[in-house]
This record gives sequence, structure tokens and C-alpha cells, in this order.
Amino acid sequence: MKLESLGYNKTIEKFWLENTPKGFLLGRVIAEHKERYVVNAEQGEFDAEITGNLRFTAKNRDDFPAVGDWVAFMGYDSNSAIIQSILPRQSTLARQAVGKFGEKQIIAANVDYALILQSLDRDFNLNRLERYLTICHTSQVSPVVVLTKTDLAAQERLDETINTIRSQIKNTPILSISSITKQGYDTLMNELHTGKTYCLLGSSGVGKSTLVNMLLGKATMKTGTISETSNRGKHITSHRELFILENGAIVIDNPGMREVGIADSSDGLKTTFDEIMMLAENCRFTDCTHTNERGCAIIEAVENGEIDRIAYENYLKLQREELRFEQTTSEKRRKDKEFGKMVKNIKNDLKKVNSKYAKDN
Repeated sequence: MKLESLGYNKTIEKFWLENTPKGFLLGRVIAEHKERYVVNAEQGEFDAEITGNLRFTAKNRDDFPAVGDWVAFMGYDSNSAIIQSILPRQSTLARQAVGKFGEKQIIAANVDYALILQSLDRDFNLNRLERYLTICHTSQVSPVVVLTKTDLAAQERLDETINTIRSQIKNTPILSISSITKQGYDTLMNELHTGKTYCLLGSSGVGKSTLVNMLLGKATMKTGTISETSNRGKHITSHRELFILENGAIVIDNPGMREVGIADSSDGLKTTFDEIMMLAENCRFTDCTHTNERGCAIIEAVENGEIDRIAYENYLKLQREELRFEQTTSEKRRKDKEFGKMVKNIKNDLKKVNSKYAKDN
């Protein structure tokens, strides 16, 4: 397979030619299975693992390969390889790691667009949509909202949902599709361009795997239905995987996300809630928390109906999450620094003891 089919571009080529020693191969991670990877390259498809050095020097999960990464590797037989290094990422979609506050979980790397799927039957949630948008804007990935299962809702419900989104979210494309009637698929295909990478985001059961199957024209991914008892989607996709469509577009499918935690997202919040952030410039105090200060421009706008109260409350919630993430990360860095200093002191003490022992003997 040609590298261009995997999204190879001038930026990647420049770094590769200027920084990579001869003898290494270049490929893109197309699947991840618990720290074992599938890498696609001009030489073929390889089952790969990382070097011990890469594992040892990794400071956190960000330093491990992710689906969408470009990697330098060495093949040691016809279909096995060792990943030596990760090329600089042009974008990184990430969220707060579930159950590990202060740590990020990479969703996908080197993504151009995110297709945010929400279904019209049970899943639609504007607050969750704003979370996905914040993740996208933080990563400088262009979002596209895709409403699925339109066959399960009347046209009036579809129009109402689109108007609701547009009233809160500006300058974001909104598409609607049905896997039953095939409505909207031609429009969606026209939005998917050769060589560009699209990552699917959404809860379980919204139709991500069904969409991949429809775009590929074959049943590649297992699909499921919404649980009647819990109203939640069933987890069918168990890993992240990259696919190349017939038209040359690149799509990354993901397991459904029930938790969409925000991490390191100040720039993302500014873009998602741009109207609120513009009003913040008119607040009386530069350190205004926008919660109870007299003269706060945002509070006045909410009370006057200029800003939607639900959007305002969601903004405050995400802002608190961001602050907590930053505080936790800062505390972890402080402890790591103290631990490093302690190790250094112990080494120095051991050197002194060994030196004294050598002199005495």
C-alpha cells in the first residue's frame, strides 16, 4: 500500500527525511490491542510491539503509540515488527482517562476531522455534544455533527433537534443519516475527502460501527442494538481501528464512550463557548469566576435570557473539570520532581560512601 493512501503528507515526509536514520521503515498504526499494534506500511501489514527502551522512557500513556500515529519501525520477519519511535503528532484527540484523574487517554492521533455521532432515538444530549466539541477544539480537530437513526424520529423532531444545536453551537456542520433508509449517506460521502483522517466519536449504540460498514460497503465491524432495559448502547467495538474507504478517505472507529472527561482544555472551552468567553471580557474583575460576582457580564446575560442557562451551567461544570485536571497534573509534576531530587540525593550519598570506603581500604 502506498503511504499516500494512509495520509502521508509533506510535513511527515520532511520530518522523516531530516530526522530518521537509514534502515528504519515508516508506517501508520491502524489498530491497537492492549499495547500490541498493527502497523500498515508500503512493505505490508505488521503485528508490532514497542521497544523496551520506548516502554522504559515513557512518562505517561501519551508516550505510547495510538491508532493514527506514524511510527518508525524495524521488521524482523515477514509480518512482525518492533516500533522504535513515534513521529511528532499533528493533532491528538484525547480525553480525561477513566478512573485515573490527571491523566489523558489518547483517542486517536493525526486526525483532521471528528464525526460526532448522536442518535435521535435516545442518545441526543446537548451537554455531551458540547463536551465532544471541547475535546475537538482543544485538539484543533474540525468537528462535524452527525445525527443518526433519523428513521426512528419524525421530520419535526429532526428539524427541532437541528435548530436546538444551531442555537447553541455556531459554525459546525450538521448532517443526518439513517442506515435503514440510507438517507443522508450520499451527502456524508461527499464530505469525506481523499487522504484526510476522520475519527468517529459517540456513545455505544449510536451507530458508529454501522456507519463504518456502510461506508466500506461490507460488514467489517460487529454491530449491536440499544439495550431495552438500560436504554444504553451495548459495547460492540472493543478496540480502535483505522480503515481506508474506496474514495481514499481514512476513518477511525472507536469503542463507545459513556464518560467524556475534559483534560487540559482551556482553548477548547474558549472556542466551544465563544459567546460566553466574549462576554467575560466585560466582567468587572479580571479573575471573575462567573458564579456570584456582582457586575458579572455573563450572569447578567443569563438572567436577561441572552445566554442559555443550561449552556452556562455546562460551561461552569467543564471549567471546574479543567481546573481540577490542571491542579492534579501540577501536583503530580511536583511529586515527580521531589522524587527525582530524592533519587539524585541518594545517588550522591552512595557515591560519597563508596569513595570514603575506597580511601579507607
